[in-house]
Amino acid sequence: MIRFITKRILYGFLVLAGVVTVVFLLFNVLPGDPARMLMGQRADAESLRIIKKDLGLDRPLSQQFVMYINDLSIISVHDKNPDDYLYLDEEKYDYSKIFEYGESSVVVFKTPYLRRSYSTKRKVSETLADYMLETTILALASILLAAFIGILFGIISALKKDTWIDRFLLFLSILGMSVPSFFSAILISYFFGYVLSDITGLNMTGSLVEYDDFGNDTVRLYNLILPALTLGIRPVSAIMQLTRSSMLDVLSQDYIRTASAKGLRFWKVIIKHALKNALNPVITAISGMFASLLAGALFVEWIFGWKGIGWVLFDALTKFDLPIVMGGVLLTATIFVVINIIVDITYGLLDPRVRVQ
Repeated sequence: MIRFITKRILYGFLVLAGVVTVVFLLFNVLPGDPARMLMGQRADAESLRIIKKDLGLDRPLSQQFVMYINDLSIISVHDKNPDDYLYLDEEKYDYSKIFEYGESSVVVFKTPYLRRSYSTKRKVSETLADYMLETTILALASILLAAFIGILFGIISALKKDTWIDRFLLFLSILGMSVPSFFSAILISYFFGYVLSDITGLNMTGSLVEYDDFGNDTVRLYNLILPALTLGIRPVSAIMQLTRSSMLDVLSQDYIRTASAKGLRFWKVIIKHALKNALNPVITAISGMFASLLAGALFVEWIFGWKGIGWVLFDALTKFDLPIVMGGVLLTATIFVVINIIVDITYGLLDPRVRVQ
C-alpha cells in the first residue's frame, strides 16, 4: 500500500512539474513587455531597466526558469544580497530558516510565491484566495445537483431499458454532453434570467456576495441557481450514463437474482443490493468531475458574473496580467492533481484489486 501511495504522489508531482514547465515557457514566448505593463507606456528607460532587474527579466530564460521554480518551491535557496532577485525579502516570502551555508546563501521553508499582479500590485496568492470560496461553493453545488439527478435518471434508465423512457433519457444525456458550457450558459442566462425573470425571480448575472453603493455586503444565494445548473449539465449526462451502465451490469449478476428469488421487495433489492455495488465507479467519476469543476469554469463564471477563479482569470486575460493567469493555471492544476491523488488512494484502500500490480 505504501508503494501504491508513493507512486500516485510521484505521478502527481511529475504532472505538476510538466504543467509548471509548459506554463512558464508558454507565457514567456508571448509578445509584450511585463516591465512596460507595470510602469506604463511613458516609462523612461532607466525605470524599465530597474523593473526588469527586480523581476529577473534581464537574465537568460534558463535562469528565469530556475528563479521561477525557486519561487514556487516550498523549500528553496536564497541569497543574502539585497541586489539579487533571490534575496530573502519578507515582502515576497513567508518563511522559516532551515539552515545557512556559505557566506551568502540560506535554505528556507516558505509558502509558494506566485509573484505579483501587474495591474493591482497585490500578491497573486492573495488575489486568488479572495475568489476561491465562490468557486468552491459553485463547484460543490453543481456536483451535488449533478450527482442527485444523474444517479436518479441512471437508475430509471436502467430499470426501463429499451423503452421510450430509456431512449429519451439517453437522448437528453447525449445532448447535454454535446452542447458547450458557454452556449448553455448564454441560453440559460437569457431565458431564465431575462425572458422569464418575472416568473423565476432570478438575474442574468450576479455573484454570491454583492455590495451596495455604501460598501455593505449582502449574500444572495439565489444567484447560485443558474450557474450551478449550467455547470452541472455535462456531469449530469456523464453520471447518468455511467450509473445506467453500472446498474445494468450489477442487475445481471447471480446474487441479484438470488435476492429476488428469496422474496425480497423490489426496491429493497434495487437500493440495498444493486445500487450499493453499482455506485463504486460512479463515486470515483464524481470525484474526478468535482476536481474539474473546482479547477474553474472560465466562461460560465464570466457569463453569469460569478466572481470565482474563472472570472478573475478571464479578467486577467483581458488585461494581459500574466502572473494572475499563470498563478491561476497552476492553482487549478494543483487542485485537480491533489483531489485525484486523494481519490486514487481512497479507492485503493476500499478496493484491494486496485493495488494489484
